[in-house]
Amino acid sequence: MEERYEPIGIELAWQKAWADANKFSVSEQSDKEKFYLLEMFPYPSGRIHMGHVRNYSIGDVVARFKRLQGYNVLHPMGWDAFGMPAENAAIQHGIHPAKWTVENIANMRLQLKRMGLSYDWDREFATCDVDYYKWEQLIFLKMFEKGLAYKKSSSVNWCPTCQTVLANEQVEDDACWRCGTVVEDKELDQWFFKITNYAQELLDEIDKMAGWPDSVLTMQRNWIGRSTGCEVAFPLENTLDKIKVFTTRQDTLYGATFMSLAPEHPKALELTTDDQREAVEAFIAKVRTQDKKNRTSEDFEKEGVFTGSYCINPLTRRKMPIYLANFVLMDYGTGAVMAVPTHDQRDFEFAKKYDLPLVVVIQPEDENIDPATMTEAWTGSGIMVNSDRFDGQNNEAAKEQIADYLAKEGIGEKTVNFRLRDWGVSRQRYWGTPIPIIYCDQCGVVPVPEKDLPVVLPTDVEFTGEGGSPLAKHKDFYTVSCPQCGEVARRETDTFDTFVESSWYFARYACPDFASGPIDRAAAEYWLPVDQYIGGVEHAVMHLLYARFFTKVMRDLGLMDVNEPFTNLLTQGMVCKETQSCPEHGWLYPEQVEDGTCTQCGKPVTIGRTEKMSKSKMNVVDPDKLIATYGADTARLFSLFAAPPEKDLEWNDQSVEGCYRFLNRVWRAVYDNQDILKNAAAPETEGDAKALRRMTHRTIKKVTEDIDGRFHFNTAIAAVMELVNAIYGFEKKSEYPGAVKESLEATVRLLAPFVPHITEELWANLGHEEDLETAGWPQYDTAAMVEDEKLIVIQVNGKVRSKITVSASAGKEEVEKAALADETVQRFIGDGTVRKVIVVPGKLVNVVAS
Repeated sequence: MEERYEPIGIELAWQKAWADANKFSVSEQSDKEKFYLLEMFPYPSGRIHMGHVRNYSIGDVVARFKRLQGYNVLHPMGWDAFGMPAENAAIQHGIHPAKWTVENIANMRLQLKRMGLSYDWDREFATCDVDYYKWEQLIFLKMFEKGLAYKKSSSVNWCPTCQTVLANEQVEDDACWRCGTVVEDKELDQWFFKITNYAQELLDEIDKMAGWPDSVLTMQRNWIGRSTGCEVAFPLENTLDKIKVFTTRQDTLYGATFMSLAPEHPKALELTTDDQREAVEAFIAKVRTQDKKNRTSEDFEKEGVFTGSYCINPLTRRKMPIYLANFVLMDYGTGAVMAVPTHDQRDFEFAKKYDLPLVVVIQPEDENIDPATMTEAWTGSGIMVNSDRFDGQNNEAAKEQIADYLAKEGIGEKTVNFRLRDWGVSRQRYWGTPIPIIYCDQCGVVPVPEKDLPVVLPTDVEFTGEGGSPLAKHKDFYTVSCPQCGEVARRETDTFDTFVESSWYFARYACPDFASGPIDRAAAEYWLPVDQYIGGVEHAVMHLLYARFFTKVMRDLGLMDVNEPFTNLLTQGMVCKETQSCPEHGWLYPEQVEDGTCTQCGKPVTIGRTEKMSKSKMNVVDPDKLIATYGADTARLFSLFAAPPEKDLEWNDQSVEGCYRFLNRVWRAVYDNQDILKNAAAPETEGDAKALRRMTHRTIKKVTEDIDGRFHFNTAIAAVMELVNAIYGFEKKSEYPGAVKESLEATVRLLAPFVPHITEELWANLGHEEDLETAGWPQYDTAAMVEDEKLIVIQVNGKVRSKITVSASAGKEEVEKAALADETVQRFIGDGTVRKVIVVPGKLVNVVAS
């Protein structure tokens, strides 16, 4: 055994040994219980960052721990390879997206292997592989047959820079989630997945998902957004047509005095009179530049325009002017809102601004509201007034009666509404899965026959930088014969949203080489669902919701029998670091700072707040440099020890050094005791060995509990550090070599999931021919954990005066007697009288004397 700990050589040697033995490859042919561990797969950007190191280290701890416990662990890795960044890189750097992606994957694969991650690389695939996306195309065709995929004209979120449509979830603060450009509204024909068909099931299943963080479940509940109420028809003036609204406040229907439509409403221009057309068109153009989230915020200015048309309140027969209002969205309900200004604050502000009528229909029980003096809407409960037959009733109690009355009179009906909207999956970009549809002038929309799959993405395309998809200009791709009539037709040139690929990849990992369909049912039945999924909380209402939807679709298509994809979910925090900036040169990388000054100009550097590591803030740490300096085990240990997985990790150079020093201590603990360990047999159970064994087995118990399901990796590592301290502090090593060896072996085994390279090396140096996985996870001995004696603190009148050792089984009376018999205690009592003795079992005795 080498005296010095040399991490690089050790790590490379063990990584080669694992690769040569195909150590982490698994199959369904096992008598072990399965455990499927998966981290969200990465986009092949070309370089891993510290967020990757942390995320994948967390997953690897769980995977290795479960293997040590005897599970058959599936731990795969692949690449979320389609998407706009590759295409944008092609435009900017003149490199084909396929070449850019393949090169990035090769580089990142090497980096991940250098971390010693226990992946089953035999299952690796990239979503841009034809053998992957051809099955996605087949799933789409099955969905099309079932009516779950359809095309319609829709107002969409359009990114003018990326020249593509974005899902609502991909718009952040009115900007494209990828490039930050302000998003516009645009009317386009788009393909949609009917996720709304599963809205109720998606919502109901949330109550059964005990293994998911409450915060994620809450976000999904809110995004699905179920509400119960009534759909009410408002007749248009001088026509048989009607406008339907959804409302949860049918109790305020008698107070509706005007109608508000979303500017995107299909009837907006149809209802506009000639004299209002110019104003309406200008208003619609203005609203298209406004953020949808801002439009509905309380502090956003409420604006609108009169269309010139009227509808009729079906209960009061009052004429109601129809306005377009910027705070009404097509994404909720029907895109039309009955406005009750006395009982809705937004409607109140709007009515005051445009001098529209106010009618009070709910009065608080202790006062009468005069609409002429109102300064804000009354949104509380109360007694109904000006509401015909419902006057005098409590408004909440009357809601059901009003709903029944609306249904009886043919005015409305009870209904359930969801905030969730169908998922728009068309993207006007090249680097994605081609949508397998053909348009024929004779036959209309024609699905590509299954026998003609896959529709392969061509590689001979030109990137001009003009935006849009080059597929629309690729005649050899879009010109095709109609499968039904044989006439010349046009192939769909839109590609799928990249979230489609990531919505089912976890199922394909169960059977990556299956050639008869998307999913091998037998493999899926064995492996699915994923037992533990790990990834960022930012995917709560995109990837995670879509994956749940896709799982239910694949179930209903008969591809597999799983209701939910992920049993347990861990959302890890970010890796953060303080920023540094120079007044002359702006943000600085760490290597551009020396002794608190800028290396370029010598001016003092300003230390900014701690923020998420970002290239733009230049506060990133290069994992390659970190590993080259300290080794992968240190990088892993720091990312696991510095903070609990769900919390943000704040980078600290001193803590990295501390982790490296700790591994050196563990190394020396084995090295320095080699001579002693040669004579070690079974651990001794008497004398001073008891305390060391007690510490050892208590540590095994704590680390087991901290890892297993709790993911308290930082406290688990801290417990092992205390055990190492105890080993160093044990002065009778030569007298009790068996106990020392037991403690050292426990240390190595407990650290194995965290730092696999050094522990395998130390395990071999401790004389074991089998590897750590064969040895398994250590078991604690409850008998060894029992204390024979306890140290009791003795106070006299509240001040500590002495300490005694008593049997751990000593009762209250025995402890009290021993305390009073202590010579030091007797001296402090002196001639006084003992008034009271308070015994806190196992801890202290307080003698009250006067």
